[in-house]
Amino acid sequence: MMRYDPQKIETRWQEIWEREGLFKVNEDPSREKYYLLEMFPYPSGRIHMGHVRNYTIGDVVARYKRMRGKNVLHPMGWDAFGMPAENAALENNTHPAKWTYDNIAAMKTQLKRMGFSYDWDRELATCDPEYYRWEQLVFLKMYEKGLAYKKRTHVNWCEKCQSVLANEQVENGCCWRHTDQEVTVKEMDSWFLKITHYADDILEYSSKLPGWPERVLTMQKNWIGKSYGAIIRFPMVGSDEVIEVFTTRQDTVFGATFLCFAPEHPMVKEMVKGLSQEKDVLDFVERTLKMDSYMRAADFTVKEGVFTGRYCLNPVTEEKIPIFVANFVLFEYGTGAVMAVPTHDQRDFEFAKKYGLPLRVVIRPPDRELKEDTMTEAYVEEGILVNSGPFNGQRNTEAMDSIIEYLDSKGLGYRTVNYRIRDWGISRQRYWGAPIPIIYCDDCGVVPVPEKDLPVILPLALDMRPNGGSPLPFEPSFYETACPKCGKKARRETDTMDTFVESSWYFDRFACPGYDKGPLEPEKVDYWMPVDQYIGGIEHAILHLLYSRFYTRVLRDLGYLKVTEPFTNLLTQGMVCKETQECPDHGYLFPHEVEEGRCVQCGKKVIIGNTVKMSKSKRNVVDPQDLIDRYGADTVRMFCLFASPPEKDLEWNDQGVEGSYRFLNRLWRLVTGHLDRLAKVSAYDGNAVLGERERALHRKTHETIKRVTHDIEKRFHFNTGIAAVMELVNETTQFLNETTAQGKDTSWSVVREAVETAVILLSPVVPHIAEELWNLLGHDERLINVPWPTYSEDALKVESKLVVIQVNGKVRSRIQVPASYGDEQIKTEALADERVKKFIEGGAVKKVIVVKRKLVNIVV
Repeated sequence: MMRYDPQKIETRWQEIWEREGLFKVNEDPSREKYYLLEMFPYPSGRIHMGHVRNYTIGDVVARYKRMRGKNVLHPMGWDAFGMPAENAALENNTHPAKWTYDNIAAMKTQLKRMGFSYDWDRELATCDPEYYRWEQLVFLKMYEKGLAYKKRTHVNWCEKCQSVLANEQVENGCCWRHTDQEVTVKEMDSWFLKITHYADDILEYSSKLPGWPERVLTMQKNWIGKSYGAIIRFPMVGSDEVIEVFTTRQDTVFGATFLCFAPEHPMVKEMVKGLSQEKDVLDFVERTLKMDSYMRAADFTVKEGVFTGRYCLNPVTEEKIPIFVANFVLFEYGTGAVMAVPTHDQRDFEFAKKYGLPLRVVIRPPDRELKEDTMTEAYVEEGILVNSGPFNGQRNTEAMDSIIEYLDSKGLGYRTVNYRIRDWGISRQRYWGAPIPIIYCDDCGVVPVPEKDLPVILPLALDMRPNGGSPLPFEPSFYETACPKCGKKARRETDTMDTFVESSWYFDRFACPGYDKGPLEPEKVDYWMPVDQYIGGIEHAILHLLYSRFYTRVLRDLGYLKVTEPFTNLLTQGMVCKETQECPDHGYLFPHEVEEGRCVQCGKKVIIGNTVKMSKSKRNVVDPQDLIDRYGADTVRMFCLFASPPEKDLEWNDQGVEGSYRFLNRLWRLVTGHLDRLAKVSAYDGNAVLGERERALHRKTHETIKRVTHDIEKRFHFNTGIAAVMELVNETTQFLNETTAQGKDTSWSVVREAVETAVILLSPVVPHIAEELWNLLGHDERLINVPWPTYSEDALKVESKLVVIQVNGKVRSRIQVPASYGDEQIKTEALADERVKKFIEGGAVKKVIVVKRKLVNIVV
């Protein structure tokens, strides 16, 4: 018997597949296409187990669909721009380009070693000018149509980085990289893409994506945040200005006793200029804007504010009410100013109590009165309007429309729809990104780069600045240029695009990666798009997926695409998790830093922590390469799929990896241990008459085909499909143990059918060992080109069934009985069995129990 040598087998078949171009694909209008895509990786240097799980899931589906006759596109590329490359360049004294391309080469080698069925001819990297030149062209087209524009906005600024920071990069008010550098809020001109233009369309189509998880769609709907309500105008006291607020509770306007601005609202600075409150307000603004927006608005965050020294008029009561700046008001929602009704909003109630502000009840419960001085919390239920002028006595919910009409008739407000989503700010003061194709001229203003001058190439021969800031604003060879309109001296935009722009259309470019006449080649994208199955993490539910839906609509309206939605089906796989190990003195430990439950550095007992997502910071990572070197890629692939359904988190288990390896060895022995005999027969074709045991194995083979097909096609539950094949392998082994001595060709043909079926069904999961065994069985055709097996309904019919017989709880025999037999007939057959008679001889049968007509227990 040959020894199972996964490293030798896997590298050999990978070389053969590459030499034969097995995974290359072209458009074929005569065949049904299937576009399978996993979210492409950032080239960080090494693949991790999250990558392995994600790409293994995709590879199984790609191979399966091809075996089902589909023309499968399965590409891979690199989300190559971004700040981590700059940080790594500073830390390792290298250039972001070198760091990125070296990592791409390393990760590509690792991915190939996993045996994934990628068409590498379609590989792309978003940092290549051949890619981002078309992104720049699309930006210019959007600028022409008003979908790209520039405006002033508030940003988090790190002086040491000389760059904008995302909210997620601000930790305890300081830069995440320079922990001693306090982050300041800065007003800057930034470029935006008008995603709000498509908000309604994106929202409407969210109900037309049955192949998406409801959780993701709900998150996107909430992010878009469509609300029906009213704009109400509050005139400022001592000024001609009017403050517009958006509210969905116009029924409470008579109870508004103060008004709150968002700290970043542009009116705030002007409003307090020259007042005694100016310093306090500006200090509060600066302090508050260091907080993450989510934290500011969270229920558990203490509500704080500062009085501006200014007042406005409640437009319906004409009372003078104070204006505050409050931490819980967000500029991105509504108009950035809210009317506060403390009697009917708990947040406003707490704020009013804290700052001694007045309360006015305008909705009372139907069955009782409500007094301001006795209230301990806001009344937020439905009720009857009071203190509400002409609307007194009406139910508040029924007066909504009439109150808007009243406000509109008096010029005090109007009906409107509001969206929580804001336009997408894409300006980044970073080096490693796609340059924004804009020129600034003193005479001509903002001038787009002419299309003939694209791409605006990011210069690579630049040294990184020691503080981490972008070198572009300091490099005359980049920013000095001539105005395309007047020819005078001008300056290039030195901001680069948010890297989410690159990832918002890469899936389109995979259809035509070498096309040089435009962003997309019509015939090819029309054939391949949309993506039939997209796979990636739930953490991308909002930004990447929402931006991709927006960008697809832009490309559609620009005439580059015909589809509206980029992804027909979406699978969000769970995380790979592992328990942590922590030393009281040395913190989290890597596995090799623990021996016999103790820290190798100090000998102290290690604390086993929670099972959490694998991460370097928790030191609970498992290196896929170590597993490949020890067990082979097929074992790693199988464990990733067998341990958990794809949408659930996978809890790492070393014993589970060992178990997968042992099973592959059993499969190997089953085939190679009987090659001589299997070579003399063909797989059972249904013609010969079978005995009861042969029929049972034949039926099990077809039951397995049916189950595995269903589990992959309908549910992506590879774990239960693998379990079904394991059962078939076990039953085949048991059959051989019981019938080999007979040596009948019919028996061996049924065994060959079972073995070949197991190999084919497992081939998408463990392609290398499957290909080797298929070849050893005498087949020349590559498994990915072998049609997926179909099950026979006739084979599934149960003419007889196996009954296990126990005597005093121990298995003593097995018998086949007609499927139609009832309990009494089964009892009779069990007691008549010759092996059972030996075990009950000389004893008294006290009880015979039949369980589901599958098991008989005889108590003697």
